[in-house]
Amino acid sequence: MKEEHLICYTCSNENCFIKKHLYLERMKEYVLKKQTFVCKKSTPFIKEGAPIQGLYFICSGKVKTIKTGINGREQIVRLTKNGDTIGFRGFGASKRYLIGASALEDTVLCNFSNETMLEILLNVPEFTYALMLFYADELNKSENNIRKIAHMNVRERVIDLLLYIHRKFGQTDGLIDIELSRKEIADFAGTTDEQAIRVISNLKKEMLIKTVGKRIGILNVPQLRTEIMEHKYFAL
Repeated sequence: MKEEHLICYTCSNENCFIKKHLYLERMKEYVLKKQTFVCKKSTPFIKEGAPIQGLYFICSGKVKTIKTGINGREQIVRLTKNGDTIGFRGFGASKRYLIGASALEDTVLCNFSNETMLEILLNVPEFTYALMLFYADELNKSENNIRKIAHMNVRERVIDLLLYIHRKFGQTDGLIDIELSRKEIADFAGTTDEQAIRVISNLKKEMLIKTVGKRIGILNVPQLRTEIMEHKYFAL
């Protein structure tokens, strides 16, 4: 990873936890302590089980977070973009990362060390309260997702994933603004590569989606929503 120097005050990510609290005078000293890196596409920057080295905030780019499942197979548990926080699972409760993370494209990451984060949490109550609400929301989403996935068949899980990345990253020129391999789609949907490819092929034949290389575009969002409506698509 290549180190860069970026100023939080000129950052355009209004969603970022750090940027949201820069109006507080106490935050000035903490943003000077951060480190910023460029992480190249496909490069891991968090290893599952490694000692925690603070929190990462995405300045630009996209990241996948993973957990190792049965027989060592990766399970993608989260896809993130500009302004999102990485490495919060286990932070404060564990000395090791509970997930791994790698860049899906060239990504700029801001890292706040364990010591700096502890200082912020102890001295900036507004930040601590916001982070507590974030944790509660993420826990609620995870529980809902586990409950939902348990009742979905393979086709529904792939559709759910496609609708998720569609609303998370948006569509540009008819294609969702993220590039995922068929294996990554399978890893996120909790199925095999072959089954994911088969579902995508069927959805193409039904004129519900289109593909250009690894990129996918949704042609009929309402129809796809209808297929998984009973699983409360809008809950997440």
